[in-house]
Amino acid sequence: MKAPAQTPRSVAFRKEREGQWYELDRLVEKALKSGLKALDASELHRLPVLYRATLSSLSVARRTAMDRALVEYLEALASRAYLAVYGSRRSTRGALRRALFETFPRRVRALGLELALSTGFLTLGAVVAWALMSIEPGWYDAFVDPALAGGRDPYASTEMLRGALYGEGQDVHGDELGFFAQFLFVHNARIGLMCFALGFAAGIPSALLLFSNGLMLGAFLHLYHSRGLLFELVGWLLPHGIPEIGAVILCGAAGLHLGRAMLTPGRRTIRDALADAGRRSAMVVAGAVLLFGIAGLVEGIFRQAVTDDGTRYLMAAFNGLWFFGWLFVAGRSRVTRPKRPRPAATAATAATSSSSEEAA
Repeated sequence: MKAPAQTPRSVAFRKEREGQWYELDRLVEKALKSGLKALDASELHRLPVLYRATLSSLSVARRTAMDRALVEYLEALASRAYLAVYGSRRSTRGALRRALFETFPRRVRALGLELALSTGFLTLGAVVAWALMSIEPGWYDAFVDPALAGGRDPYASTEMLRGALYGEGQDVHGDELGFFAQFLFVHNARIGLMCFALGFAAGIPSALLLFSNGLMLGAFLHLYHSRGLLFELVGWLLPHGIPEIGAVILCGAAGLHLGRAMLTPGRRTIRDALADAGRRSAMVVAGAVLLFGIAGLVEGIFRQAVTDDGTRYLMAAFNGLWFFGWLFVAGRSRVTRPKRPRPAATAATAATSSSSEEAA
């Protein structure tokens, strides 16, 4: 007697599970066409269950080398189901909000050591320039290019320096401080991006660039301090300086992070360590570029329109508030304590559990 022919494995596999695939396909089509809100409660409950079951079927089909057409069908169905289950929940606006107010500040805080070093190198440069100019004002030309200083040097009159802060005497001197402010913006943006790009060289170029930027800042501060105009200069500088200098420090921290990965790759290769550090730092640099843009807007609009010291300091306080709040407060997960169940709910749960045990 001749034995009955066996059903091909792929055919049996399909017959056993194709009902779930067809159901998932129907729900996915409905969700992609009208959104998850078009599904009722039972369908919403079934969608992720069927999606996981389809992923399991796809895994089996790949592992057992079944019919290629079946594998391709399941791959396409799983991809569409992924969009329905996850893609519908995450809008572009939501993704941008999470990137700006969750991912970016968390990445910044993760570079705590590098942030401290970056701030330290910049501050050290400013302190060194201040100390050297206290001994010999001629050091100013070594830290600030005379062509860019535009006459704002130790030999300039106090009236000229004061007038530049408030836009006075423009018919004589032109918008010299405005030119210097524009130079600072372009210079700082270039320095910041170079700090990141050159960080792979053990972080040494990043540290030197931060130090040299601090030298120029310290020399400029000491010049105005020597004329009794430090308070006025800081009020002019801070409104756009907080986001601008903050962006330089962030870029420097990102570059130092690359250098740290190169010097201490751990068990990974240097190439892999640099690649991982670059991915972590890229978000920080992207946020720094945004800060450079904000600084440019403040510098181009606010500085031109406001010459009152009090208003300038209020603007600086506002910028400092949102800047530090964004970096060090935003994106922190909230810890919520679980609520204690009410006695009635506890009794109901216990009764349900008891009934289940008796039924078993």
